[in-house]
Amino acid sequence: MKKLNVGMIGYGFMGRTHTNAHRQVNAFFDIPFQPILKAVAGRRQDAVREFAARWGYESWVTDWRALVERKDIDLVDICVPNNLHAEIAVAAAQAGKMILCEKPLALDVEQGRRMVAAVDKAGVPNLVSFNYRRVPAVTFAKMLIDEGKLGRIFHYRANFLQDWTISPDVPQGGTATWRLDVAAAGSGVTGDLLAHCIDTALWHNGPITRVNAMTETFVKERMHADTGKPQPVGIDDACTFFCRFANGSLGNFEATRYARGHKALYTFEINGEHASIRWDLHDLHRLEWFSHGDEGKLRGWRSIHVTDHGGEQPYMDHWWVPGLQIGYAESFVHQLADFLVAIAAGKPCAPTFRDALQTQKVCAAVLKSAAAGAWVDLPKE
Repeated sequence: MKKLNVGMIGYGFMGRTHTNAHRQVNAFFDIPFQPILKAVAGRRQDAVREFAARWGYESWVTDWRALVERKDIDLVDICVPNNLHAEIAVAAAQAGKMILCEKPLALDVEQGRRMVAAVDKAGVPNLVSFNYRRVPAVTFAKMLIDEGKLGRIFHYRANFLQDWTISPDVPQGGTATWRLDVAAAGSGVTGDLLAHCIDTALWHNGPITRVNAMTETFVKERMHADTGKPQPVGIDDACTFFCRFANGSLGNFEATRYARGHKALYTFEINGEHASIRWDLHDLHRLEWFSHGDEGKLRGWRSIHVTDHGGEQPYMDHWWVPGLQIGYAESFVHQLADFLVAIAAGKPCAPTFRDALQTQKVCAAVLKSAAAGAWVDLPKE
């Protein structure tokens, strides 16, 4: 195996998930690269030093630019707030680095376009971390759709529900709650939660052509963690939109952080001419399936436990015996394995920056529609 020196930027929740994938991928997948945890960058010296020691990085820095400029870094892994993605990714591309970037792609469409232009000009491999694509049951759903098992698609519906920001005492900004600060996040649940739903929907069901949305900010003012002073909240706490897909199907999407009792309920259901499928992150190994082709007296929903070996169900050959489960963390291992195999083959690995820009455009259209109270058409490009 060829050694691949990794430079991680960020050491929070997503930094841990990505680092774990770099450490685990060779143990379970036969790939042509061996990730080496070469360096990690973070703003707080004590925290980044502790992270480097805990996770086994060879070195640490407090300036991401120093990491990107290092000649001994091959892959830059970006796990920082959304407003920093573009500057880091453009610099990494100009330095000739491979890039793995957390979702969403950028703060807005304009930044996303600059990032796409940078990686295209540099010709560097790039991937955006929409990890739910790599949950075996979600990938299996894509396989069934591509095989024509559902027939013509009529409906796609998805939701992502949380409840962690209901208290008005939760601050905005800072290290822990930057997702509530519009300057760092760009948007609220639309860019954070619905971006996952939209990416999966575009992958499963093709382009979205029109959207009609509404958003709400339930708590209008929060203390800012950095200043200690109250200031207006600029992000959306909840968003609901419906849409049309290019294939003629209809979509319904909802995301909120105000659904008491839900910590991370991500579900989707697809209704087709011949069959329907549905999935729930809380039971992520199961794909629910209904086929109208079943004998009438036996027709009903069935639960498929996606753990079989033999290649007919994705990824599971690399793990334990059939029937034994994996979880959230392994979706990041899968995406890294796919990315490194694609790099070795000289092929793109979806979702690339260009793919993720389409999700960014849908998010922008959703927010524009909510602000205008009207239908918004997606640009034809």
